[in-house]
Amino acid sequence: MTTTVVVAFWASIISLVLGYIVALHLARQTARRRAALMVLVLLPFWTSILVKSYAFTIILGREGIINSFLSWLTGAQVALPLIFNRFGVMVGMTNYLTPLIVFPVLASLLAIDPALYRAAEVMGAKPIRIFLTITLPLSAPGVLAGVLSVAVMALGFFIVPALLGGRQDLMLANLVDFYTREVLDWNIASAVGVTLFALVGIFAIPATLIRRTKGRIAS
Repeated sequence: MTTTVVVAFWASIISLVLGYIVALHLARQTARRRAALMVLVLLPFWTSILVKSYAFTIILGREGIINSFLSWLTGAQVALPLIFNRFGVMVGMTNYLTPLIVFPVLASLLAIDPALYRAAEVMGAKPIRIFLTITLPLSAPGVLAGVLSVAVMALGFFIVPALLGGRQDLMLANLVDFYTREVLDWNIASAVGVTLFALVGIFAIPATLIRRTKGRIAS
């Protein structure tokens, strides 16, 4: 259970950082340019997660694209351990989860009144202060909704840890598969499944409440 919580936590944090940067960039674009860039954000959803995981084995493998490029660049054999470990799991999970952060954060950023930025600039506030006092607090609802949604999905990941992770990166979903197909211990598999369901419920309930609250406010 500890591995599942730790992996889900860091995957959510990394996805939040990357997703917030992307959403902030999109919010500053014109409507037409934003629509074009949104296609790039949606690209990960147009490919099966299974196909993408196999693609990452080619990219991150010891003789993959990255190591081959580094070997060519340095003139020496480079074989960085980028796969079958925690790093590979994080890459695969954040690739899938980051777009789920972008959409709610972008919605919150676009809802901010531009007059607030102009007023802050008139008062002499610098960009960093504007971000900390206006952008970040007012985008907090989108951040919270995105993180909770991502955390719920991260807790139940199966394919990415199975293909890109090692023995120490097995999550609860992988343990359920292991005890049902390999060990044939249905009692332990049921216990692990209930534990996973409870963890998901801890994050799913607040996420549902936030969505309902936002829907009532919008209506």
